[in-house]
Amino acid sequence: MTPVTVVFDLDGTLVDTGPDIAAALNHSLGLLGYPPFELDDVAKLVGHGARALIERGLQRQGLAASSTDARALLDKALPEFMRYYAANICVGSQPYPGVVGVLDRLAAAGARIGVCTNKPHALSTGLFEALGWTQRFHAVLGGDSLAVRKPDPQHLLETIAQAGGDRTRAVMVGDSTVDVDAAKAAGVPVIAVAFGFSETPATDFGADAVIEHYDDFDTAFARLIG
Repeated sequence: MTPVTVVFDLDGTLVDTGPDIAAALNHSLGLLGYPPFELDDVAKLVGHGARALIERGLQRQGLAASSTDARALLDKALPEFMRYYAANICVGSQPYPGVVGVLDRLAAAGARIGVCTNKPHALSTGLFEALGWTQRFHAVLGGDSLAVRKPDPQHLLETIAQAGGDRTRAVMVGDSTVDVDAAKAAGVPVIAVAFGFSETPATDFGADAVIEHYDDFDTAFARLIG
């Protein structure tokens, strides 16, 4: 039988990266003269990659995304954000409670485990290296790994394929509508976590299951995978 494949989003799903993302955003926009964001505000901006994060940050500062000023500031802030974040990628970031146990149980059961994230691949693998997680995943695809990224279903489908799995025996786990939309378009059942970065409640995503803690994962997973 084809092994089960479980594909996780990264930020807000596997790891609470909010403190380090917020620090990088505040650093890069602070150099342009803007005041810092609170951590909870930054968490609501995450999900579509670094460029979109900074663009949303500038919008919160009152700049329309289409304006010439916003585009020029974005081009200045993005390289500094990437430099600072790469150098401080795991200062305050922590795995969510219970997630290590879930990864251990899935590995012991022979599951294929993948990561499908809109975070750049180099930053994703850099974070995993800092956490000592480099051997935990059979595939890691970042937002720059393909010509498309979530919510495009091909991003998820290619992660499943590179992990050595099959769509018909796979589950997606994520914290946003981006993850749920990608899974639905790929025909893959999806578990939403209620503790991630989304401004929208996880119960409104349309996921097949919602968990409040990774202690709830095994029950939801067993129901979805049959």
